[in-house]
Amino acid sequence: MNPSDRFHKIDADFRNPYARDRDRIIHSGSFRKLEYKTQVFLNQEGDFFRTRLTHSIEVSQIARSITSHLGLNESLAEAIALAHDLGHTPFGHIGGDALDECLKHDGHTNGFEHNFQSFRVVSSIEKRYKNFSGLNLTFATLEGILKHSYPYKKSFLPPIIDEQFNFGTHPSIEAMVVDRADEIAYMSHDIDDGINSGLISFDDLRESELIQEILEKVKNEEISENEDEMFRYRFSSHLINHLIYSLLEHSSDKVDNSRIFSACIDSKSELPIGFDDVLETKIKKLKKILYIKLYQHKKIVIKMYAGKQSIKGIYKGLIEEEKMLPKFYYEQLGSREKHRIIADYIASMSDRYAFSFHNEMYGR
Repeated sequence: MNPSDRFHKIDADFRNPYARDRDRIIHSGSFRKLEYKTQVFLNQEGDFFRTRLTHSIEVSQIARSITSHLGLNESLAEAIALAHDLGHTPFGHIGGDALDECLKHDGHTNGFEHNFQSFRVVSSIEKRYKNFSGLNLTFATLEGILKHSYPYKKSFLPPIIDEQFNFGTHPSIEAMVVDRADEIAYMSHDIDDGINSGLISFDDLRESELIQEILEKVKNEEISENEDEMFRYRFSSHLINHLIYSLLEHSSDKVDNSRIFSACIDSKSELPIGFDDVLETKIKKLKKILYIKLYQHKKIVIKMYAGKQSIKGIYKGLIEEEKMLPKFYYEQLGSREKHRIIADYIASMSDRYAFSFHNEMYGR
């Protein structure tokens, strides 16, 4: 007997439902495309910088560490983390803003929002089964993808989605963990990438009390800032560890380990996952510094402006001439709204493909 046949007879699927969700997400085409989608620096800037793919993996690792310590479901947190950015357009948030602007300009009031698009990717856009669309994920994973970022109530959601997932309540505690893991991951790696690129320095960040505390921990290891790569690595490690341990210390007594889901908790009640008020204030100040000195840096703004114009140009061109759509999307015309088909196609593009398609479309 073939060993695989023997194990198949024992159990049709040896994985738990959330591990199965995770595997379906990892093997999806949309997940692979994250490798070529911007986090902060465009993919072609260099091999070192984070992409949406590496970011999602880092969020997953942090979320698993936290849920493991709190006695929650690691596989559920991992599935939500790996899928949470599947709906992002090329060129990061600026690409999503551009697509949202295009849709609303044409009278489509719901516009574009990447969390809802991530949900749509796994529930309808991905095609893996003959008789239905989507990846056939569990309700908890779908809810976590939709509601992982606070506040949960969103004005753009269709009424049927709002009704099914009850946005008046919190999602699972695992989804809340992913929200904070996302925050921990992007703060640490954006600092690392920003310093490695030369756009910012640790001196630019010293006005942050949190950064000062972490720098002291690194210097206690007798590592000089002149040891550039080692210093950055140790800094990131200390920052991530500090935030994770602080979160665990503040949250552990608020989490009921016997309950995996918290959907019964009203959305106005206190979140069981988070940091103490002092650290929350320090984090808000650090985010403000990063926004001013990194995300609004001239070189970043120029690249993102080019990406924004590419999104607008592709949208305009496809509205005028839908025959430029690939067969998969073109065949949907007539059964779905044209503007949403075009938005789905643009959102699926990588940075480099969007630039290339735009240039080809306009003969550049």
